[in-house]
Amino acid sequence: MSEESRVVRPGKAARHVIGEKGESLVAPRGWALLPPGDAALTRRVKKAGPHWQVQEKKGRKLFSRGVWAPAETIRSLRVILETERETPAYKKKRAADKARREKEQGAYVEDFNGAVLAYLKFHPCHQGLAEELATAVTELASPVGSGTVARTRRIPLEERAEAAVIAWMRHQTTAYDSLRIARVKGERRRVRRRLAKESVALLQGYRRGEPMVDCPLKRALAKNR
Repeated sequence: MSEESRVVRPGKAARHVIGEKGESLVAPRGWALLPPGDAALTRRVKKAGPHWQVQEKKGRKLFSRGVWAPAETIRSLRVILETERETPAYKKKRAADKARREKEQGAYVEDFNGAVLAYLKFHPCHQGLAEELATAVTELASPVGSGTVARTRRIPLEERAEAAVIAWMRHQTTAYDSLRIARVKGERRRVRRRLAKESVALLQGYRRGEPMVDCPLKRALAKNR
């Protein structure tokens, strides 16, 4: 059994996991759990031989809970990796990688902010508010690791911008966060669709150049200043 590499779920007791078919399994003697967090070490441990990858699904998201593998394999690979990380060549590469990522992130933030502005398409008389809203949405949605729709690559940038605006407005300009939504399949999705229509209707007023006196959007942005 331990000679297989497999994907399992967390069990209820120490060293216990649940297999693909729902069977209860115990981690083999001499194995240890490598916690998530060090992607390079995890890759090497998985490549080195048999292992059990622990994953847990919550809603639509899949979370890593670590990897069970021979303790000696984990220990020796950790020592090798730590030694490599102390070399000048490795540190130079890390610095270059960091600079590249920061440059890419800066470009993405700029592109995303522009896509938000393009989606808003406010009348010129509301341009200042459009820029303020675009900045608020971008700051919340664009950071790496934020887990928001803005970080997904599965849909075009324009759709990400639209979804991020609607999500921001759902939490900032509606009563969504305080609503008691029935625990019925599809009900939360229906509520979100209804609130999205309200948000789009509010945006349309700004696109037409209407006065928009004391509206929920203005109040929300004022609170965030």
